Amino acid sequence: MTDVYERLAKKLDDMPNGYPSTESGIELKILRKIFTPEEAEIALRLKPMPETVETIAERLEKPVPEMQTILDNMTEKGQIASLKAFGHQVYVLPPFAVGIVELQVNRMDKELAELIREYEPTLVKTVGSFAPAMLRVVPVSAKIHAGLQVHPYEDVRRMMEEAKSFQLAECICRKEAAMEGRPCKHTLEACLSFSREEGAFDKYPIGKIISKEEALKVLANSEEEGLIHSTYNVEDSQPISFICNCCSCCCGIFRWMNEYKAPYILAKSSYWASIDQENCTACGTCADERCPVDAIVEEGDTYRVVAEHCIGCGVCIPACSADAITLIPKPESEQDKTPASLIEWSLSRAASRGVEFKTD
Repeated sequence: MTDVYERLAKKLDDMPNGYPSTESGIELKILRKIFTPEEAEIALRLKPMPETVETIAERLEKPVPEMQTILDNMTEKGQIASLKAFGHQVYVLPPFAVGIVELQVNRMDKELAELIREYEPTLVKTVGSFAPAMLRVVPVSAKIHAGLQVHPYEDVRRMMEEAKSFQLAECICRKEAAMEGRPCKHTLEACLSFSREEGAFDKYPIGKIISKEEALKVLANSEEEGLIHSTYNVEDSQPISFICNCCSCCCGIFRWMNEYKAPYILAKSSYWASIDQENCTACGTCADERCPVDAIVEEGDTYRVVAEHCIGCGVCIPACSADAITLIPKPESEQDKTPASLIEWSLSRAASRGVEFKTD
């Protein structure tokens, strides 16, 4: 029989996100680090769609209490994901990235960080090379050109105003960087998860359960710090949403964009930054300290935005003391199409990769 880790790797690679094989077998070393053989066997039997413990126990032919104990242990180890949705606690086998990697935030050590970094060049060829993009930029809650109607999925505060449960976790990328001897200057606790369900994260928190007010303060502090909001590349990601507050120095999506030129890691927002030439004082803060993609250049006695490079994050705006920068909408032909839901995203991504999206 094929090694259990090889079978689990194949199952993860059959997901729309992908988990490609290597000649070195580094992807198997990672799974051996995260799962025992028994846990890997259970993971193989779980679905990439949410299920209750009763449904899983019936399919695996185990008593519900025994199945509950197994799922509890695996969830606490970040091997599977669980939250309360539609009134029930549900469990799911997530993809490797974005998914299992991020759930390892409380178990991350130097060995795992080094294994993931070694695997990174191969992983990014799959994760970052097929449409639609994995994640997308959400503009900061700064001023968008007056009179414009903002899509709800591009209004980070509106997204969170509708939520009832909030969780704050450490940034897995900064944690990895620190373990590799590259500590980041930015805030470690910066990853927000939220849900419209009451008590969605109470049973298996991977970080702190916080209030809506505290979550909005994290957003405000992140914007002042110059961090970039990113989330699922869908209009509605229910039952759970997240906002990563990313730095360009060590967060994976920006390293993968810059180092590997991966075209489908991050979808841009529907906006470009624009600098009012008359108000610009040419201090250079936007270009030198804020822009994560070098999209702002000096031109004579002022600065301008290179539109085709701008990702529409807006982190330049809070740092502009002259109030000279706004976000303006791109022409519709220049806007990245956002899938309506995770199901639509998965079907499109699977078709792009030439794999069949299976829910079993």
